[in-house]
Amino acid sequence: MTVQTPVQMDKSAFLTWAERQEENFELVRGRIVMMTGGLRGHWQIAFDLAKALDARLDPDTWAVLPEFGVDVGPSTVRFPDVVVDPADGARTDRTATAPVFIAEVLSPSSERIDLGDKAAEYLLLPSLRTYLVVAQDEPKAWVWTRTSAGFPPGPAVLDDPQAAVDIPALGIELPLSEIYRRIRFE
Repeated sequence: MTVQTPVQMDKSAFLTWAERQEENFELVRGRIVMMTGGLRGHWQIAFDLAKALDARLDPDTWAVLPEFGVDVGPSTVRFPDVVVDPADGARTDRTATAPVFIAEVLSPSSERIDLGDKAAEYLLLPSLRTYLVVAQDEPKAWVWTRTSAGFPPGPAVLDDPQAAVDIPALGIELPLSEIYRRIRFE
C-alpha cells in the first residue's frame, strides 16, 4: 500500500530529505509516496532472494543492495526490494550506478505498480538485464530478460516450484525453491 503526499520535490532534494525519515518513501513523478510496511512473508522472500544472490556473486564485482535507490526518470526514484549493481560504486552513492538486476516482491496492493508502472520504468534502464517480480502467496515469478533484441513484450512466467530463474548477465540461476525456502504456502 502507498500513501501519496501533495508535496512536489526534485530528486536531489528528495534523496536528502528521505535520508532523515524513519519511514520509507519513493519519489514518483515529482511526488513523495510513502511505502507502507510489508508482511513477514514479503520481507522473508526479499531477504532470502538477496541472500541467494549474495552467495552466488563475486563481491568484488557485484553489490547486492536491498531497498536501494534506482533513478528511473527525470522525477522518479524507486527503491526496489533487491538491486544488483557493480561493486565499484561509492560508499556515499544514494542510487545505483548501473543496476543489472532488479527484483520486487509482489503484494496485493503493489501488483499493478510492480507489473505495470515499475516494469515500464525499469525496462528503460540501459544497464538493466533482468527484472524479476516474485509473488508471496504462491511460488510464482515473472521474469523479463534483455536479449540482443531488447526486452520481450511480456515476461516469462515461472510457476513450477522446481523452476529456476536464469540470470545470464550474472552467470547464475536462482531456484524458486531457494527464494521461497522459508515460506509455507497454505
